[in-house]
Amino acid sequence: MEKLKGKVALITGSDSGIGRATAIEFAKEGADVVICYHSDKEGAEETLTEVTKLQRKGLLLQVDISDEQSVEQLFADALKEFNTLDILVNNAAVNGSGIKVADMSTDVFDRTIRTNLYGTFFCSRAFIRHRQKQGGKGKIINVSSVHEEIVSAGTADYCASKAAVRNLTRTLALELAEDGINVNNIAPGMILTPMNQEAMDSKEVREEKSQHIPMKRPGNPEEIGKLAVFLASSDSDYVTGSSYFMDGGLSLFMGQGA
Repeated sequence: MEKLKGKVALITGSDSGIGRATAIEFAKEGADVVICYHSDKEGAEETLTEVTKLQRKGLLLQVDISDEQSVEQLFADALKEFNTLDILVNNAAVNGSGIKVADMSTDVFDRTIRTNLYGTFFCSRAFIRHRQKQGGKGKIINVSSVHEEIVSAGTADYCASKAAVRNLTRTLALELAEDGINVNNIAPGMILTPMNQEAMDSKEVREEKSQHIPMKRPGNPEEIGKLAVFLASSDSDYVTGSSYFMDGGLSLFMGQGA
């Protein structure tokens, strides 16, 4: 069943990992896809190949989501090609610095916040303005992280950015309910993507990290993509402001022993 037939989706960070898997799952369901990348054009081209294999249209666009003007140009180029956008997936992000606050420079903190939070804000604002001109309706899916709730030393920049994305999601859901624009959030745990390269490369690392996950395994990006299909389709029309943890129970385990 083509749940997204006739829809056009813009997915940031769709050159690899969760973004690529989401683009492919959307194409399987009938959507055309704007494939966005920052520097990995080759990866984005691989995503495009997979989308076109499914007989869907794809458009490659480079963007720096931390830059307001770059985002505005992204949406102008996407709309020039497709005339409309129905779905936005804010997936692009940078990982945490691994630096404790006392040792963290303002530039390091600012880079993470500008990419993960400002990028989501810039893209959401551009999408909302477009949808409101079209009379409303649409879907925004933000990809945060289990670290919107679970924190660890040395990840203040990342955890703060992802917690902010969660509350941006909730605020937008309230603001846009009357426009018929649904805004929801996916909070992945350990997913086998380039952001978890060490776990992808080493069975030992995967097994060690999986001990903290009740389901005893990492997730696959395709699993996130399938949830994104639900949130992008009419099946989720009465769902807004929600945060979906896809973490194999990790967020529950971390509360044990309190």
